[in-house]
Amino acid sequence: MTSSPPSHAVEMKDIVIRFPGVLANDRVNLTLKHGEIHALLGENGAGKSTLMSALAGLYKPSSGTMRVHGELVDFNSPKDAIAKGIGMVYQHFMLVPTQTVTENILLGLNEPKFFMDLPKYDQKIRDLQDQFGLRVDPTMKVWQLSVGEQQRVEILKTLYRGADVLIMDEPTAVLAPQEIDELMNTMRSMTKQGKSIIFISHKLNEVTAVADRLTVLRKGVATAEGMDIEGLTGEKLAELMVGRKVIFRVEKKEQEPGDVVLDLREISAQNNKGVRALNKLSLKVHQGEILGIAGVAGNGQSELAEVITGMRGCEGSILINGEDVANTEPSAAIARGVAHIPEDRTGVGSAPNMTITENTIMKNYRDQPIGNKWSINFTEARDHARGLKDAYDILAPNVRTMARKLSGGNLQKVILAREITTNPKLMVAMQPTRGLDVGAIESIQRLLLEQREAGTAILLISEELEELLTLSDRIAVLHEGKVMGIMDAENADVKEIGLMMTGTKRSDA
Repeated sequence: MTSSPPSHAVEMKDIVIRFPGVLANDRVNLTLKHGEIHALLGENGAGKSTLMSALAGLYKPSSGTMRVHGELVDFNSPKDAIAKGIGMVYQHFMLVPTQTVTENILLGLNEPKFFMDLPKYDQKIRDLQDQFGLRVDPTMKVWQLSVGEQQRVEILKTLYRGADVLIMDEPTAVLAPQEIDELMNTMRSMTKQGKSIIFISHKLNEVTAVADRLTVLRKGVATAEGMDIEGLTGEKLAELMVGRKVIFRVEKKEQEPGDVVLDLREISAQNNKGVRALNKLSLKVHQGEILGIAGVAGNGQSELAEVITGMRGCEGSILINGEDVANTEPSAAIARGVAHIPEDRTGVGSAPNMTITENTIMKNYRDQPIGNKWSINFTEARDHARGLKDAYDILAPNVRTMARKLSGGNLQKVILAREITTNPKLMVAMQPTRGLDVGAIESIQRLLLEQREAGTAILLISEELEELLTLSDRIAVLHEGKVMGIMDAENADVKEIGLMMTGTKRSDA
């Protein structure tokens, strides 16, 4: 008589995880069935990634039990978890930029031991891509890839190691809308081939679209365990996440724009692959105005933000309050009152291995009372950081906490707090709410509108069309580095914007 296989791929029971001063998970239960997509939902900092890091072998629970395919497990390292078929795709990618896709996938493996026949392994990676529909050139260097392509590399890395339980930590946080659709299809394809997926997210529409069941965490406690998705509304899920009713639309005050702050004239620039990304682009942004930039990812948005903030060279003129700063150092833009909310929070927007205090003083550490020419007054710096922590509701044990230990939403608040306290004349905000939960999005959008009311000129680059329509005064649409048209947001036609995103000029649309 043969025993039937266990019905569950993973069972986590009464899991408690503590850090100094923080109870990250408080007696949490989670059960993953074979072949299902189970969503783990919650605000930034709710304890989702911490719980899954225990399953992936990174943390040891203070108490509780874990079973994988019915077997009681006690992991001492990620290697132990991988040996049991558990792989985690992290929100912040762990790739070596100067190596190829194949080299990154093979890193840390026992095979090959001495000699690497790269073409042979390139083909193995292509075969794996064909199986799961994950397209990326195995011979490309990671630094040449888009964010979406880099995520595919992380998923391929996990699959190559033989994982049958995949933990996907905020996988859509860095993806454009069409890339999200591709990922959803990939996830469904993986479950059809016997994989089981835990999908960590806070995007309600994606959870309801792809998940079979869900567990909701709020401040380390499960407010829902293994609920069926069917019949659950976005409003109900948001309330389970944040403990209150969420207003999904912020109010924007009527106001007249002032003088021109940013004047871009005939800007052209290349991307990292040496291909022209901006093509004689001209735009103006006024005081007290939000100019939204719409477009499909990869049509020059990142390069536009970088040329304005001095991070990329260009042809043409960039006038800030009448002064040309094209091809100058980033410090020149900062000196002229330019604030920057970059797309990459960890790689560009912050120093992950530095504290909240050190991250909040990066722009004013030379200024009194925090600093002088020779030293920093860390007592003043910490007082400054504590004030920002309270004012911006940054959830962390204290201001000595390392930036890398913050959730995405709280790290974004640190960056915004630092940039806003410089009283900017111009703010370049690149995907400011990407990867954030509904509560954090509401908070960030209010901060941007407050800056608009204070007279700041804001260039808002976002792939969330609804966000652009809500916050912007005008919307410019980019396609292949050119402006297809500019319109008032209040009277914008979504179909017309869609046509322009695919290359139709506004006069033709």
